[in-house]
Amino acid sequence: MNRLSPKTNLILIDDDPYIRDSSSQTLELEGYEVATFGQADSLLEQLPEGWCGVVVTDISLPGMSGLELLDQLQRRDAELPVILITGHGDISMAVSAIRSGAYDFIEKPFPSDLLLDVVRRATEKRRLTLENRALKEEIATHNAAGPRLIGATQAMATLRSLVRSVADTPADILINAETGSGKDLLARYIHENSNRRGANFVAINCGAVPENLIESELFGHEAGAFTDAKSRRIGKFEHANGGTLFLDEIESMSMAMQIKLLRVLEERTLERLGSNQSIALDIRVIAASKSDLRALAEEGDFREDLYYRLNVVRLDIPPLRERRDDIPLLFKHFSLVASGQYGREVAPLPSERMQSLMLHNWPGNVRELRNLAERYVLLGEACNFDFDTVAAESPSTAQLSLPQRVENFEKMLIQNELERHAGSIKETLATLDVPRKTLYDKMKKYGLDKADYK
Repeated sequence: MNRLSPKTNLILIDDDPYIRDSSSQTLELEGYEVATFGQADSLLEQLPEGWCGVVVTDISLPGMSGLELLDQLQRRDAELPVILITGHGDISMAVSAIRSGAYDFIEKPFPSDLLLDVVRRATEKRRLTLENRALKEEIATHNAAGPRLIGATQAMATLRSLVRSVADTPADILINAETGSGKDLLARYIHENSNRRGANFVAINCGAVPENLIESELFGHEAGAFTDAKSRRIGKFEHANGGTLFLDEIESMSMAMQIKLLRVLEERTLERLGSNQSIALDIRVIAASKSDLRALAEEGDFREDLYYRLNVVRLDIPPLRERRDDIPLLFKHFSLVASGQYGREVAPLPSERMQSLMLHNWPGNVRELRNLAERYVLLGEACNFDFDTVAAESPSTAQLSLPQRVENFEKMLIQNELERHAGSIKETLATLDVPRKTLYDKMKKYGLDKADYK
């Protein structure tokens, strides 16, 4: 194999085909996804940014040597573990390389168990390094001022990662999500985590502005441009210059207005109504829709060229029913916010009530959950949790087996009791009535840490 796959977690480079074949077979039997190369040059062209694996390379290679490869890899990621394979005469060179940042070296001929031991230790180090890196990024994001994307599910982690990768670019963004999912919050989050945060974030709901006023709202006008235009008005585009303009419900914009919007997006200039003066724009546009714009474009209800101009980067916010594991975390967050807003204490949420939250289908998404959390803070036990609709299984839930569903429910119960007892193992044990070892085993299985609930 001389191509990387998305699952590759170990790269082996050696110009000796016998060593490549025997070593890769040994590693694959231990569960590693191995990519092998006869020389280093072709590897650098394929290696993605932030790759999560380990590199094992011979020092003596045709073309680029193992030491030259080490230097190139360290320029990309100084913490990427590189294990060197040495001949007898290369040992002093390998020791010097370790001082320069190589993880370890093994001398030819080497036994299989030595190779496995060194790779195992390097893999564990890489895992811890990436976990710490992700944790630091998460802490920095959560400590930053402004809106936060709350959620521990993989879908939300992926969304945050995508935002980080595009935040400082000038690319326009299209957000697609159901009503109540947090499109406005995501747009603000992108702005506040970008290099445009010092300039204005300007939002306009295209569906809430009358058709005869939206052009003036967006582009502004000069005095006398039309009846009642008694003075100059700066439009949303101009007010957002240097920053971000958020166009919500873009699908409600008329075809005539879409043509004018497309021109501004293409040329990055505008003219106020009643003026011939062109105004240059340095602006990022984030558009949002609850509809499938591509389908609307195919049906002739949305301009296809505008769709492709907006769809430079697309971000999809998953509906709440598809990330149910985030419900306890979101409910706690909204409850604490409401507690501070209304000056009320938050009563612990009983398990049966959390269960009803987990089973609800959430047609109003995060907005519906936030409103319920506020009512619970205000009304306490009197708050009605008897939903009119019980969860119609989402595709992801419907595909789970019975044991998987049982595990999900078990995890939710343990999370809820840890939350209710502020991380106290003693009180959680008493409530759940299980042996201490059983609880610790379950917490380890589900990745739960009592410190997260204090």
